[in-house]
Amino acid sequence: MPTRNWDATASVLPGVKDTALVILLHQLLFQGMFLTKNVALRRKLGQPIRGSNREANLAIACLALFIGLALLLALTESTVGRIALLPGPVAMALGLSLLAANLLVGLASLRHLGDSWRVGVIEGQRTELVQDGIYGVTRNPYFFAYLLMCAAYTILLQNLVLLLLALVCFALIHAMILREERHLAAMHGEAYHRYRRRVGRYLLF
Repeated sequence: MPTRNWDATASVLPGVKDTALVILLHQLLFQGMFLTKNVALRRKLGQPIRGSNREANLAIACLALFIGLALLLALTESTVGRIALLPGPVAMALGLSLLAANLLVGLASLRHLGDSWRVGVIEGQRTELVQDGIYGVTRNPYFFAYLLMCAAYTILLQNLVLLLLALVCFALIHAMILREERHLAAMHGEAYHRYRRRVGRYLLF
């Protein structure tokens, strides 16, 4: 009987190997862009581009846990937390669409922010307030890209545990954003307040 239930669940989920391959390839591209930007900018500026603050550290740790758990679930046949709501091909198509959007938004974020790119808040460093390109659509496109990733992995694996962890990641990312907003408001004053009134924190809100 348990075997029959597992077979029924598996029939509406993407293949385990296919999903694991998608996650691995996506991480190679997404994290590769991130690392390339960080290394190149660090060499260009000759100064730190990553701040050490609690909000950033917690958000990064949660995202690392989410990615690791998603990969583990994709490589095993555990049914823990699985909620098969969508047929496998539909889940795969929707997940891939979200991951494509994640890569496009992530790449635009890294390019349009230019030399103002930082990971977390670095007190004492003044950066330009970028308001055009993708930053004219959302104030936090790279964080939005991470939310797209969390949604994609959760849909691909149709897993309740991943959904709950994704919500925790969102809460920590939001706290990180609030910290950065206070930093930018102190740095740029009224110019940032005008920008904040004009452009949403994520998209429309």
